[in-house]
Amino acid sequence: MTATGTASPRVPRSALADTVLDRLTAAFGAAADPARAAAMRTYMKDVAPFLGIPTPARRALTRTVLAGTPRPDEADCTAVALRCWALPEREYHYAAVDFLRRHAGRCSSGFLPVARHLVTTVPWWDTVDPLAAHVVGRLVAADPALTADMDTWITDAGLWPVRTALLHQLARKDTTDTDRLFGYCLLQAGHPHFFIRKAIGWALREYAKTDPDAVRAFLARERGRFAPLTVREALKNIGA
Repeated sequence: MTATGTASPRVPRSALADTVLDRLTAAFGAAADPARAAAMRTYMKDVAPFLGIPTPARRALTRTVLAGTPRPDEADCTAVALRCWALPEREYHYAAVDFLRRHAGRCSSGFLPVARHLVTTVPWWDTVDPLAAHVVGRLVAADPALTADMDTWITDAGLWPVRTALLHQLARKDTTDTDRLFGYCLLQAGHPHFFIRKAIGWALREYAKTDPDAVRAFLARERGRFAPLTVREALKNIGA
């Protein structure tokens, strides 16, 4: 069971996941740096233990681990992600996120419950944000029926599904569903948590790169409903 009381997704059999996890744990274990790990854990607010592998080195090791492996299918993606997430150290979670970003296009709408599990298990912005924009967002773009799930997530009692719903269109540019974007922002305009207020501003700021006039007009009508932090973030690159 997850922290929210829902059943954890089943880990499917996957020979590819067997290979990847064997190689990954060996490579990451050999590269561990306990002194650096302590500093990384402190910086990330003790969300999880770390091995102490900097991002460039971690990604280089992961490329070596994956060299020569076949392209995954959805079951492989599920198994790699869930098995990485079951390991305590954060670098394995990052490796899973990178793997899913690369292969999200090979997953169907049926992968969304797995993505939700990842978003709500050992959650912090460092994994939630890329999952929102590059995994959940791609799933929804490929299957618009999943917008109904986003409509549910945006009113979730949990912080991280709400943040995911707000950020899932970050990469959509001119295909952004603006009614849904602005509607979600208004639904959570009064949210007390910093991470939601920041996410609203970020979502608006990103869309402002595509249509600054629409964002200015939206905030001209509604800015009184948003925290000053949100408005500053939204207008950071376009001005009032």
